[in-house]
Amino acid sequence: MKSDVESADALKLKYEELTREIGKIIVGQEETVKLLLTAVFCQGHCLLVGVPGLAKTLLVQTIASALDLEFNRIQFTPDLMPSDITGSETLDNNRNFKFVKGPVFANIILADEINRTPPKTQSALLEAMQEYAVTVSGQKHNLSRPFFVLATQNPIEQEGTYPLPEAQLDRFMFMVSLDYPTFEQEMLIVKNTTSSRTVEVNKVLTAEEIIEFQQLIRKVPVADNVVEYAVRLVHKTRPNIAGASAQAKTYLEWGAGPRASQNMVLAAKCHALFNGKYSPDIEDIKAVAYPILRHRIVRNFKAEAEGVTTEKIISELL
Repeated sequence: MKSDVESADALKLKYEELTREIGKIIVGQEETVKLLLTAVFCQGHCLLVGVPGLAKTLLVQTIASALDLEFNRIQFTPDLMPSDITGSETLDNNRNFKFVKGPVFANIILADEINRTPPKTQSALLEAMQEYAVTVSGQKHNLSRPFFVLATQNPIEQEGTYPLPEAQLDRFMFMVSLDYPTFEQEMLIVKNTTSSRTVEVNKVLTAEEIIEFQQLIRKVPVADNVVEYAVRLVHKTRPNIAGASAQAKTYLEWGAGPRASQNMVLAAKCHALFNGKYSPDIEDIKAVAYPILRHRIVRNFKAEAEGVTTEKIISELL
């Protein structure tokens, strides 16, 4: 049986192998890949936000290919019903009700353009994301583990879309913003995708190994001053409490909840292991603060009127 130190070293090696395999298909986006893999190892879910054509869907499919897990894609549309996600009961040949599983019964779910479907259908994912189960006709059906929801969202077209409710946004560990590739990266993308080049992504991790690494991350020790920094940072975002920062009082309507502090410490543990450290420090907290706080703080009218972005507020808090 491996010691925790050996397991930590093994996780770092597996992470490096995963990034190499994903890099065969995905050009650049190193930070995004790192955050997505952090979510996987921390039992979290991830929301990817970016304009069309930035390979959000391809990125999730490539990660699923590198992990030996069952993968399903759900294309969210305005007419999608909750039962189209969770499954429903149907009559079999003997006129008995039988539950037919929906696409949510997989290890990795790609919720493509999640903001294109009404809240009633969006909420069908809530129980699955939090409880790892779905309830249909009063019967609870457990999902196989590990289970991750990786959702994509287009920030440009807001006509005919339904913004995610705050309760569901909070269920996502990270909100990752994808940016345009650099000139050199786009040159390489165009060369790779307009030729006859074919690439095969090898399987790197099994479900059992992922579950072991998830348990390992929970065991990583954290110094009290690091936990205190994370909690204090989250407290600073709450405009109506004594520990709020001046930025929060001026520009924020609502701050982040306790789930932000929990996710920050968990993600910092994983970030530390990826970088060969056996315990996180304050730098690891800072490295994961943006994607954790980005979707959990709500700007007020003054911030929007003055063009003060969420990123700028987080930067001031740090």
